Amino acid sequence: MNYRAPGAAGGDWLGLKKELPPQRRMVLTILSFVLPLALWALVSYMPCMWHPLVRITSPGDVDYFIEDMDVQREVFSDENAKMLLNHGAPAEGHRVNPVYLPSPGAVGRAFYTAFKTPPRLPNEPWLHESLGHSIRTICWGFFLSSMLGVPLGILCGTYRFIAKLQEPFIEFFRYLPAPAFGALCVAILGIDDGPKIAIIFVGTFFQQVLVIANTVRKVDPALIEAAQTLGANRMKLVFRVIIPASITEIYTDMRILLGWAWTYLIVAEVVGTMSGITFFINQQARYRNFDNVYAAIAMIGIIGFGTDLFLAKLGTVLFPWKRKTRTNKPATLWPKAMEAASGAPAKLENHVAH
Repeated sequence: MNYRAPGAAGGDWLGLKKELPPQRRMVLTILSFVLPLALWALVSYMPCMWHPLVRITSPGDVDYFIEDMDVQREVFSDENAKMLLNHGAPAEGHRVNPVYLPSPGAVGRAFYTAFKTPPRLPNEPWLHESLGHSIRTICWGFFLSSMLGVPLGILCGTYRFIAKLQEPFIEFFRYLPAPAFGALCVAILGIDDGPKIAIIFVGTFFQQVLVIANTVRKVDPALIEAAQTLGANRMKLVFRVIIPASITEIYTDMRILLGWAWTYLIVAEVVGTMSGITFFINQQARYRNFDNVYAAIAMIGIIGFGTDLFLAKLGTVLFPWKRKTRTNKPATLWPKAMEAASGAPAKLENHVAH
């Protein structure tokens, strides 16, 4: 009797030990979106799933019912029972979901109409202007955070002296919620975009330093020792060994942290003068246009997800060796660094000497 171990060729459907085939990965990626949408459609279009309200189409003899009024199913049944006992005309209606849960079709239409519908007041921005404002806020906040956070993270990951000097305070500060600094940011930077950018900076900078420092610490110590043996000074050690060996992982960290910055957007945009996509969402919620609210929230996800896909694709262009290692064998750090680690000191010597 032949025994096939779990994960053996042909039996590893869950990808325990091997990468899944491209076709299966594509199917699973599509299903990850289709399944939630299918559940949403079932709840929206199948009255037997939920639909706790009844929309009045004909009020009958019930005095306080009006057309297009939503009432609880129990109230609808009780009032109709009373009408039947009193020989009155019962009300008519059909089951619906609450207004805060529109159907996928309504949200899909809102994607189109939200861009074409002019704002109610002349001084209010269009949707595309609100989205542009939010993207500018994210870019400035994350850019300033990265300008300081990436170099400091690399230094903390490289030198224990700097790590011990900086990381205890950063560890303490990262537990402080960024929105708590909203009032202080408004007092210092005013009510326009300054405090919003500052909130995104505070929300990402401290995490960025620690994440990148941890990534840098994963560089193979053999590479550092080899470079030191060959006479690399501290500057060359950082710029010729540490950064090249960890650049792909730092790039991945930056992609993840950019998504983190998006999560602070809504909080940041209510600080001072409300602006950007948050202004649009709040206005639409005030008018009870919840299909537009869902569409705006989905737009944030689409922009963020699309940006991440673009950066992932850009990463395969900037770091082609990473793509090859993913498809052929377990991921490695850096091709030249690997050459040095596997016994090519001449190449490393030339590299350090330059």
